[in-house]
Amino acid sequence: MRRAHKILSPREEAELPPRPVTKKGGLLLINAGEIATMAGHDRPRRGEQMKDLALIPEGAIYAMNGKIVEVGDSRMLERKYSGSSTVIDAEGDIVVPGFVDPHTHLVFAGSRENELELKLRGATYQEIAASGGGLLSTVAKTRAATTEELIGEASSRLRGMREEGTTTAEAKSGYALDSNGELKILAAIETLSERQPIHLVPTFLGAHAVPPEFEGKADAYIDLLVNEMLQLVARRTAARFCDVWVEQGYFSVEQARRLLLQAKLLGLTPKVHADELTACGGAELAGEMEAASADHLIHVSDGGLEAMKDAGTVAVLLPAASMSSRLPYADARKIITAGVPVAVGTDLNPGCWVESMQFVVSLAVHQLRMTPAEAVTAATINAAHAIGLAREVGSIEPGKSADFVVLDTDRLGHIGYRFGRNMAELVVKAGNVVVDRRAR
Repeated sequence: MRRAHKILSPREEAELPPRPVTKKGGLLLINAGEIATMAGHDRPRRGEQMKDLALIPEGAIYAMNGKIVEVGDSRMLERKYSGSSTVIDAEGDIVVPGFVDPHTHLVFAGSRENELELKLRGATYQEIAASGGGLLSTVAKTRAATTEELIGEASSRLRGMREEGTTTAEAKSGYALDSNGELKILAAIETLSERQPIHLVPTFLGAHAVPPEFEGKADAYIDLLVNEMLQLVARRTAARFCDVWVEQGYFSVEQARRLLLQAKLLGLTPKVHADELTACGGAELAGEMEAASADHLIHVSDGGLEAMKDAGTVAVLLPAASMSSRLPYADARKIITAGVPVAVGTDLNPGCWVESMQFVVSLAVHQLRMTPAEAVTAATINAAHAIGLAREVGSIEPGKSADFVVLDTDRLGHIGYRFGRNMAELVVKAGNVVVDRRAR
């Protein structure tokens, strides 16, 4: 019989780390209709590999001390472990790895709902920015916010992400664009990762845009990033990546190359916002820099895809950003056919306020023309590769973190096929039940 699990209140979540598994043995999930383990590949899945979910029918998972110990036949594992374990009965439902969101701008202040009507009237991203809206309007609000205010706002978003099955996420800075503000955002990300269950991977995105005080002086701002901000980030924060937006009106390939070369010297792995609004060489640069990922890629060139394939760079596609900004959708079929591994993410930000990886998976199926299996791969193990955590999360394998989601369906094809309804019945992070909708 499935045991009930206490869910922390929002206040408790904001103040305490995840609680440990309470029983002396471990956590045993039994009677899964199928488990999409994603096991069997050391590198990001590409091409036909993206359809291979490494399914175990009538499966079970045994975890202890937050790590997966064994995955296999439900009857066998129940006989082996049920006497000393907290037992969860999946009741024939599908189980997938905890979703990994490889691209968020989680920490920001305020909102930009007023821009929606402008978009509906046909205003472009560039026109909204030129009129004083867009990214720089969020910069002003974020600069004025305290660290605790930023933590409070982001905590609410994280609860929404967790309810939908996200257990790991990347979180970028980039809404302050000055030294103190960027450090403030990165400090908020680190605190949030400690206070609630979703593991956050911080990325420094000081090169998100040219700040107002450097208008017309992008090279001077790159000087500040290279000579001051990168040094502070490397010394004082846990940032693992350095990202840059390569785009007309933002940063050129040459400016981005200079920044990323210095970032690599300081131990930060490159990422690139590439080819979102125009084809401007972002994907080629990502390949040259051996970036962990190149993200957006709406206008990626054949040469850019070839460079990414050679470098092993993951393509992170963001269909919700296309929907919210009324942009074209990336050509996922072309990218998969080119042999580049594909991941998907929310791009959670004030202009694309989506917390649900399930919704993004549905968009990947319905708008990017990915199969449900490809979309699940893109939202789990390939996303984990895009943020450098594939040895720890993204699949259900012995030795990895016990992160998984029980979905309210007995048909794997319903993932992505259905949309607008949260199917996450149970969410487990590091062996801790962090969401249990069955108990409500």
